[in-house]
Amino acid sequence: MTSIALRSFHVTRALIATLILCVGAATLRAQETEKLNYPDAIKCDQIDDYFGTKVHDPYRWMEVEKTPELEKWIQAENELTYSLLDKIPLRESLRKEMTECYDYAKQSAPYKRGERYFFSKNSGLQNQSVQYYKTSLDGEETLILDPNELSDDGTVALSSIAISKNGRYYAYSTSTSGSDWRDIYVIDLETGKHTCDHIEWAKFTEIAWFHDGFFYSRYDAPPKGQELTAKNEYQKIYYHKLGQSQDQDVLVFEDRDNPSRNCTGDVDDDENWLFVYQNESTYGARVLFAKLTDDAELDKLQWQTLYPDFDAETGVVAVQDDLFYLLTDYQAPKRRLVSVDPEDPTPNNWKDVIPESNVLLESVTPVADRLIAVLLEDAADKCLFYDYNGKELGQIELPTLGVVGLSAKKGSDELFYTFTSFVYPSTVYRCDVKTGASELYWKPQTSFNPEDYVTQRLWYESTDDVKAPIFITYRKDLPLDQPHSTILYGYGGFNISMKPSFKPTRIPYLNHDGIYAVAILRGGGEYGEQWHKDGTKLQKQNVFDDFISAAEFLIKNGYASNETLAINGGSNGGLLVGATLTQRPELFAAAVPQVGVLDMLRYHKFTIGWAWATDYGTSEESKEMFEYLLKYSPLHNVKPDVRYPATMVMTSDHDDRVVPAHSMKFAATLQANASKETPVIIRIESKAGHGAGKPTAKIIEEAVDMYSFILFYTTPKK
Repeated sequence: MTSIALRSFHVTRALIATLILCVGAATLRAQETEKLNYPDAIKCDQIDDYFGTKVHDPYRWMEVEKTPELEKWIQAENELTYSLLDKIPLRESLRKEMTECYDYAKQSAPYKRGERYFFSKNSGLQNQSVQYYKTSLDGEETLILDPNELSDDGTVALSSIAISKNGRYYAYSTSTSGSDWRDIYVIDLETGKHTCDHIEWAKFTEIAWFHDGFFYSRYDAPPKGQELTAKNEYQKIYYHKLGQSQDQDVLVFEDRDNPSRNCTGDVDDDENWLFVYQNESTYGARVLFAKLTDDAELDKLQWQTLYPDFDAETGVVAVQDDLFYLLTDYQAPKRRLVSVDPEDPTPNNWKDVIPESNVLLESVTPVADRLIAVLLEDAADKCLFYDYNGKELGQIELPTLGVVGLSAKKGSDELFYTFTSFVYPSTVYRCDVKTGASELYWKPQTSFNPEDYVTQRLWYESTDDVKAPIFITYRKDLPLDQPHSTILYGYGGFNISMKPSFKPTRIPYLNHDGIYAVAILRGGGEYGEQWHKDGTKLQKQNVFDDFISAAEFLIKNGYASNETLAINGGSNGGLLVGATLTQRPELFAAAVPQVGVLDMLRYHKFTIGWAWATDYGTSEESKEMFEYLLKYSPLHNVKPDVRYPATMVMTSDHDDRVVPAHSMKFAATLQANASKETPVIIRIESKAGHGAGKPTAKIIEEAVDMYSFILFYTTPKK
């Protein structure tokens, strides 16, 4: 059978399955919803007083880890969830299709340290990618580390790697069951064996090499039994010298007067400077620096201030000719690149190299004798070369609307990059730095043809006459003369940009006549800092209004109807889904909030939640802020006897970023109040966290459950 015939077969099979699903979908949906008996959830009498307003919190007990009552409730909820999912006719065929689509070789762009090229590969369905090096691009591969051997089920994941300047030592961190806590280990590539080095209780850390050791950030060990919920405070930076035990590490930096400030360290390419970034939240950094010398006493470094406040994002991207090159949004909401003399680093003396323009300057990376800048233009990347004086030297021509990931090094003429888009699997290119010309280095061989799908970048209008892009992806042969099952995805927060990305698990959904839409929302980083601020604190409702406007755009233009439209988002995007479904329940047929921030009155009391206050505000800072949060907090805006969309709340038991109590309290509240016309279920994954490092097997299982649930409740009636 030819590859074209195979594709036709898969599409035909998908269409037949969809037709079968449609025939009895309404009847099946009604029958299954009638049978749902939600588990009993204990209610307590907890009442909190906020500025004279009494707020009930009957499921407060769910915030305590691993109690017998909570374990019993979780088990009962998962049994109910899978009893419903198991009866969805499409689920098993979807599992096979997703596995087939996921099963292709994947490879990262190579990057050079010393005389070695480092890269990772995944044969297709391996839970974690395997790490290799070569001594030349056409040389023999040498295995460094197979993370799949770290645990039997793939739940110990490789989190980050950092290679010493000479390319000999390979430091890596691991995460267990998706936790944010990290263990750090080192491999000597000359022997291929682990050294004796082992770092514990690292978190939100860089691994920054300096000579025969590295800087890293850690907290004190949390109280036993509270590893996943205890508040994280007093982060410190240490230096670890190879061969020594962790208790001998040198304390390099701490701030005892400000327990809620995080700190990370970074070293320039030539290992002459240590930069420390202090954060009070997810936005803004105070930047310090100190000179590194061979005989430096690391516990007595002389710190100078590069940027004094927390009201701007500022990062050192290169050091050249005794000047620091900073990417910053200080007095430049869409960012600029400046040069700074460390002898006189005050902001008044900064000099523009790449001035702010009307397009977001997303990143700047040194390569060879120049810089490569990535600009984000209407949520898609554009790459330009500059010299260190800011003269433009050309650009990289990209295949289509998409995203690049750079692999470059100061002083090296070799530049590799990956390119990906909604229908374009990650592909590796090699670029001639002098001419900007690219050649294909490595391309994945997939069971599907990316050319069978199309992505449009359209524009919707929201409140305040704001216009923003919306990306819409579907099969090229899909007739658009009627509404289809449509997923609207969004995030809208923390200055994070939603750019084109590829997921093989999305392909079967598109083959089942699905449409996938991503809306660009205020609160993100797509148009600079003002765009971000317009979706924060007392303006957070703008984000929900944008999402609702994008949904109405899809309905108005015939892509979807309120009987075929689903909404999905994770973390801050889970908040987005929760707030939107409680504000406009009639607009959607299905909703899937994943690992969402859903209790806006108490989010700041767990792990790193306090750092989100610059985006959200807190219920304790003022009466006005409390009232604003209460007005949209998903948990507190569930009303009795409302027909909410068919809802599957998704969370993980080891999520120590957004603790699972958010999702559990929200699901219990929905179940206690929603009408019985549509189901409310919660899927609680075991041995998984907020999302990073999730093994392939769990990614596929999660996708199967989410897409089959959405298709079941959004497939249009025939």
